[in-house]
Amino acid sequence: MTIANRIIIGFTAVILLTIGIGFYGLNQISMVKSTTETIVTRDMAVLRDIAAIRNSANEMRAASDAVITSYLDRSAGGVGTSDADPVTRWRQKGVDMDAAMAKAIASARDFRATSLTAERAAAWGKIQESLEATAASSRQGRADTEALFSAIRANDSRAVAAAQTALVQRRGEFGRGMQTAESVLDDAILLGQQRTTEVYNTSRISIIISLIVVCALAAGVTWAIRRSIVGPLDTFMAFVGRVGDGDLTQRAADLSQDEIGKLGANLNAMVDGLKEMARQSREATENLNAATAEIRASTQEQAASVEEQLAAVQETAATVDEITHSGVQIGKRAQEVIASAQATAQTSNEGLRALDETTKAMDSIREQAEAVAENIVALSEKTQAIGDIIMTVNDISERSHLLALNAAIEAAAAGENGRSFSVVAAEMKMLADQAKDATGQVRSILGDIQRGINASVMLTEEAVKRVAAGKERTDTTQRTITEITARVQESVQTFQQIVASTNQQQLGIEQVMGALQNIRDASQQTAAGTRQLDEAAANLNGLSRQLLGLAERYRT
Repeated sequence: MTIANRIIIGFTAVILLTIGIGFYGLNQISMVKSTTETIVTRDMAVLRDIAAIRNSANEMRAASDAVITSYLDRSAGGVGTSDADPVTRWRQKGVDMDAAMAKAIASARDFRATSLTAERAAAWGKIQESLEATAASSRQGRADTEALFSAIRANDSRAVAAAQTALVQRRGEFGRGMQTAESVLDDAILLGQQRTTEVYNTSRISIIISLIVVCALAAGVTWAIRRSIVGPLDTFMAFVGRVGDGDLTQRAADLSQDEIGKLGANLNAMVDGLKEMARQSREATENLNAATAEIRASTQEQAASVEEQLAAVQETAATVDEITHSGVQIGKRAQEVIASAQATAQTSNEGLRALDETTKAMDSIREQAEAVAENIVALSEKTQAIGDIIMTVNDISERSHLLALNAAIEAAAAGENGRSFSVVAAEMKMLADQAKDATGQVRSILGDIQRGINASVMLTEEAVKRVAAGKERTDTTQRTITEITARVQESVQTFQQIVASTNQQQLGIEQVMGALQNIRDASQQTAAGTRQLDEAAANLNGLSRQLLGLAERYRT
């Protein structure tokens, strides 16, 4: 049964109970009214009958006195009145009194039979007996009156006196009988009033009891309706409170067919939905936590790799700086060789006088050439080391590119939460591409430097050989001075080429330094991006832990 039907039924029951108590109250009022009317009507009827009897008795007495007066007047010689008129009137009054007496007795008899109480029935019985006795006395009194009339007509004074004495006695009996009837009637009236009061009190008490019963029934109906509604609602409120505290393991117990049962079914469906959502949220949070942990480990590994790359680039920059200083020294020494060669060319015309000086100069040239060769070989080895470093930087850039690609994939998988992480991954990819382009440029420049160094080595070796041959020939013949001069000129040209190559090498090294500076800047940016990526991964990890804590709040 639905709650609306329960309320309608309860309200209808209360209305019916109210209507019932109203009809009952009206019935009790009608009963009180009927009892009062019955008592008052009967009492007044008997009271009127007794009054009629007294009136008839008084009229009979007046009529009998008139008859006696008429007889006495005639006896005294007066005119008097006609005998027929007073006697007839007296007799007619006697008939009227008998009728009134019979009516009063019949009423008392009927009222006794239909009396409302036993006390009133006894009173009506006493009234009936008194009236019957009074009626017998009245009949005897009329006989005595007839005897009086006869004695008066016969002028029998003794008979008149005896008749008067008997008449007085009968009148005394009549009066006492009427007084007894009236006294009993007064008692009956008091009993009627008491009965009316009892009926009123009984009706009032019964109405009060009925009102109490109706109120109790209405309260019971109200309590039953309240219990059928408030009790399940309190249960559902406690159920919703436990669900709000995170307990999703329970279910609503009341599944009746009314509105509360439907509410319970809806709450159970809501709990099932929350349970499934909490389970999915927990799984997604656990996956996010694992992914952020992997991303953070990857970013930390990348940060370490970038730090190594930055250290390698700084070491390469230091090496290239040393190469730059060596190149400057080589240039200075080459200038010195050129100056010495030019001096040798100028002094070659002096002949043998400068032979010793030439020999010394050639020795100096040979030593410087050997030193240049050694420096060039050392420079070649350092350029080789730079090539290895560039390969390392290239490998790091490729790994950074791959890591950026993986980070972009993970950011795409993370959705809205990985947008900032996607930006960092794109920045890392751009830096990796720049590092890769810079290493390509450095590799190209180092190739040029390597080819120049190889050419310088070949030229230096050839110069050393020629200086050695010139030294051997200075001891044998002067003719070789001209050839030595030519050789010296060639050496001057060769050293000029060495200077040019050294200058070109210096330019290449400066470009290498610029590229290394770019690589270092890119590595620093990569390191900063990696740190941002690590912070983003840490934030994601913290967020995943918070989500996991929220998911753990619900017990499924």
